[in-house]
Amino acid sequence: MSDIRNPMVVILHNKVDRESTQDELDVIAQVDSVSQALVELGYKTMPVPLSLNLHEGFDHLKSLKPAFVFNLVESIDGTGRFIYFASALLDQLQLPFSGAGTDALYITTNKLLSKRWLHAHGIATPSWIPMDGSAGKMPDFDPPYILKPVWEDASVGLDDNSVFFTGDAFRKRIENQQDPEGDWFAEAYIPGREFNISILAGERTPQILPVAEIDFVGYPSGKPRIVDYRAKWDADSFEYHHTVRRFDFSKGDEELLLKLRDISLRCWNLFDLHGYARVDFRVDRNGKPWVLEINANPCISPDSGFVAAAQHAGLDFKTVVRRIINDIPRFRHRLVH
Repeated sequence: MSDIRNPMVVILHNKVDRESTQDELDVIAQVDSVSQALVELGYKTMPVPLSLNLHEGFDHLKSLKPAFVFNLVESIDGTGRFIYFASALLDQLQLPFSGAGTDALYITTNKLLSKRWLHAHGIATPSWIPMDGSAGKMPDFDPPYILKPVWEDASVGLDDNSVFFTGDAFRKRIENQQDPEGDWFAEAYIPGREFNISILAGERTPQILPVAEIDFVGYPSGKPRIVDYRAKWDADSFEYHHTVRRFDFSKGDEELLLKLRDISLRCWNLFDLHGYARVDFRVDRNGKPWVLEINANPCISPDSGFVAAAQHAGLDFKTVVRRIINDIPRFRHRLVH
């Protein structure tokens, strides 16, 4: 149980070490930023790393009795599949925590499950097929295809070799038994534009932050226009410097932007999201939006897309953090800061 008289807040995050990858290490920047904002809001903070030693984590959290937990766990032991372990642990301890609940984290992290939910509720998402190792298994929809991990975020596992413009290229990958390790699926690759829609909890209704589009500047013909791992994490790469986020649009895009906002709000309600979220889209050449995925607890490091959208809306980071914690289920209306 939490102690609401205790102004101490635990910032729970995935444990990192020398072997951690760049996307995993980014959580440290998030911890620092969130801690500073919470201190400015009048709280004491304690970062707590979480590993697969859940019994140790359970006992530690139980002994601390924080007012609430700011949940920044994105993976455990480098595996996105375990993201919901943190919230399940907090549920068992009856500790209020920021962001999405356990069910929402599980469903949205499992890309196949979230796509089934989207499809069942009439929200367009690209066609897909699980890659379960069946010999010669081919998608029953036309190429191009993109091969994605089921459980990972942060563009883990994505590069130019993830996109197949012909069925023959994809078949060759399968026939050569070059399936990558882990759970993967093939999805229809949508040529067109890419958008990120960030959502922040408000006093009564969530606020759709300014729409961001990713411009693939100077990409040569034939190079897949995707935000792959290098684009997000390799500061020395072509992709990192040529995927440019922009917030300015012409009047001709007004109808499209309205559609993107409306669909994002539907996703927020459908998956019962809290605090903050991001919905990623591709828009095809006919102007139709397709939801790629929902990130229930997106990255909020200082250089993240979410923070950039908040700043574009005139919101400082302390305001973002305050609105996230004011939307904590079972803890609403008990915060005085």
